[in-house]
Amino acid sequence: MNASPPPDPSSPTAAESAARLSSTAFSTLTHYGGLDWARGHHDLCLVDPAGAIVFELRIDDTPQGWADLRAKLAALKAPDGSPAVVGFAIETNNGPAVERLLEAELPVFPLNPKAAERYRDRKAASGVKNDRLDAFCFADALRTDGHLWRPLRPQDPLTHELRLLCRDEITLIGQRTALVNQLQAALNEYYSTALAAFDDWTAPPSWEFLIAFPTPHQLASAGKRKWEKFLHTHKLYRPQTSARRIELFASAARAASPNAAVTAAKSLLAVSIAKQLRTLQTQLDEYRARIIDIFGKHPDADLFGSLPGAGEKLAPRLLAELGSDRRVFDNPQALQCYAGAAPLTQQSGGKRRVLFRRACNTTLRATVHLWADHSRVKSPWAQAYYRQKRDQGMDHAAALRCLAMRWLKILWKMWTERQTYDADRHLRDQTRHGSWVIRLIPQPAPRPD
Repeated sequence: MNASPPPDPSSPTAAESAARLSSTAFSTLTHYGGLDWARGHHDLCLVDPAGAIVFELRIDDTPQGWADLRAKLAALKAPDGSPAVVGFAIETNNGPAVERLLEAELPVFPLNPKAAERYRDRKAASGVKNDRLDAFCFADALRTDGHLWRPLRPQDPLTHELRLLCRDEITLIGQRTALVNQLQAALNEYYSTALAAFDDWTAPPSWEFLIAFPTPHQLASAGKRKWEKFLHTHKLYRPQTSARRIELFASAARAASPNAAVTAAKSLLAVSIAKQLRTLQTQLDEYRARIIDIFGKHPDADLFGSLPGAGEKLAPRLLAELGSDRRVFDNPQALQCYAGAAPLTQQSGGKRRVLFRRACNTTLRATVHLWADHSRVKSPWAQAYYRQKRDQGMDHAAALRCLAMRWLKILWKMWTERQTYDADRHLRDQTRHGSWVIRLIPQPAPRPD
């Protein structure tokens, strides 16, 4: 499913855009529901167009519980005697509860947690909170304000699976980073030689080194022949680094911790973490192969694969987060806000502040940040634009956000027109429009006659 981007208050047409996109789904509703979800059960409330409670109930999060809800809704009638059309507001945009609602073909309107809290305050200024109250607040909020909300749009199975795989891969990478940090902390206590010999502790050869030589004394006693064999086996024997590593290995015993107890305990921890990392990397490799396979089957694979700097890792993530429903972002500004690249403007009276946008799709924001950074290597205009922003006094992150704004505008156009990126066409367009970026791109030196 595609989580709809929140309207940007700084855009004068945001409310009109949201109203236009949600009008079809909202105008057909005859009853308005609110669902407060939990792990084992859900509280629901249904109100009519006048705000009167039609029913309140709690269902178990089981197939039977959802079947009972569908039966109850099927028996409900509109004021004119026709079958009722019910929409639900819920404080999330994904998860089993949302999937069940969409499976029942019910319009689902996600609520931002901050907005949900404000709606609750409107009904209970004392601060009281319970699940039944939350369900009622969500239902009544949908009744009064739902015409400005955008319903969730189910994604096709291929895009949905790709999104879940990419997000889970990012979670696993985060777990790998946490394990690597723990491993380096352990090595810092007893094995400084290993830390000095290897720079990249996310690479499997560094973990295999610890498993083969768990302590400095075992490394020193192994001898030069085994050191060289290990380096050759793991394709680490290079003229510029091997001599330094051999020298470090030879002095490992002298650099070891003087406390034998520390070495004994921390070496066991280090090896345990290294084996966990080895297993985790196997799963990450499986995820990567699955993502590449599904991405290759997607109709938009060529479009996102053509983006400079996206590569085989970022292109699938960009595709997964944007989805395949072109109705979600009706202008590039909506995509820029959704991705967190556009700043947030707060203005009241004579005061005006421009802030970092936090209410956005954080997965897409991180992906776009990396993509903008990588694009500088592949695209001359991107590097020139970034360099100009740095020269104007911006820090690295701010300059990348500005670059991301331009890339997202290009991506939106490509996405809506289903066209791959054409560097030559982009250069011609920049030249035709007199873009200032063109003047910053280094030009090749003229050939001597």
